Amino acid sequence: MAKTDLYEAPDYYLLDELLSDEHKLIRASVRDWVKKEVSPVIEDYAQRAEFPKHLLKGLAEIGAFGPTIPVEYGGAGLDYMAYGIIMQEIERGDSGIRSTASVQGSLVMYPIYAYGSEEQKHKYLPKLATGELMGCFGLTEPDHGSNPGGMVTNIKDAGDHYILNGAKMWISNAPFADIAIVWAKDEDGKIRGLIVERGMEGFSTPETHNKWSLRASATGELVFDNVKVPKENLLPNVSGLKGPLGCLNQARYGIAWGALGAAMDCYDTALRYSKERVQFDRPIAGFQLQQKKLAEMITEITKGQLLVWRLATLKNANRATAAQISMAKRNSVEIAINIAREARQMLGGMGITGEYPIMRHMANLESVITYEGTHDIHLLITGMDITGENAFK
Repeated sequence: MAKTDLYEAPDYYLLDELLSDEHKLIRASVRDWVKKEVSPVIEDYAQRAEFPKHLLKGLAEIGAFGPTIPVEYGGAGLDYMAYGIIMQEIERGDSGIRSTASVQGSLVMYPIYAYGSEEQKHKYLPKLATGELMGCFGLTEPDHGSNPGGMVTNIKDAGDHYILNGAKMWISNAPFADIAIVWAKDEDGKIRGLIVERGMEGFSTPETHNKWSLRASATGELVFDNVKVPKENLLPNVSGLKGPLGCLNQARYGIAWGALGAAMDCYDTALRYSKERVQFDRPIAGFQLQQKKLAEMITEITKGQLLVWRLATLKNANRATAAQISMAKRNSVEIAINIAREARQMLGGMGITGEYPIMRHMANLESVITYEGTHDIHLLITGMDITGENAFK
């Protein structure tokens, strides 16, 4: 029998007063959905290393797929504060489920919206918003991770279509995706984006197994063996690395909010446990070292909440820089992974079991700290921004 999800979100600095009624309503509906649909099943799916595909319909219904995409293309037309809140609530449940939503909205719908033709927008976006179509994003390659500009996946002009060859790796949603946004070099060495559809001859998506992290998320490869891609599937309005990097900014923004959700869940779990767990005839919450852990957790969470709230206001005004987004992504993941470890210790042996979500969050965050720009890469983005010196190579 699944345990009741008793989660209460920490809000030490009364940040709710900075949210609109609409934002709070959206948050309440997503939180209720996570408590009802995700929490009771997620542990079982993670243990079996299986993605709960039945949740896709619900994710679409709560507006998790492309919430900022305008209504005319099937999106919810919400602002970036709402988008952040949705990601935070979903990742509070599980990072893998948030990854599925992040990919669909930030890495599939966003590039079609930002770089696609009107025909492409009307053809794909409404079906992606409802989850009728699911997508994935192909940038990382087996030999080119933090250096995407070195990619070898390529397209050659063949008249009315392109011939696509290459491979992508560590691709969330790949095993079940209907379409893939794929970045490849053209014959001039320019990076271009294409919409590749399942069923195109020579396109396969082998699943990645034996993961210790994001176990309730589907990960795979994208393999292209002389795939014929119609020319109308090329994203016409972008070329170069700024295309995929623009998408990554959207996803990193969502992670900055999302990883905080995982941190908040670990803190909330540890706080409740410490009040109930009795040792030496008193709750362990009464011991100084446990209070130190909890006090440091809530302090870091509060700082992180203020950071992402400010980032959202900047993003809504179209003023958030890529470097500011990097700082928030890195900070949120750093505090989340540290809080998960401390919370796990507070629960003792119970902390490593599936009775509680902490060990799952902890393992998931090892992926979140690596994807969409590794922890070190984000540090160097900040470093370059403040010094003007490029330390990447």
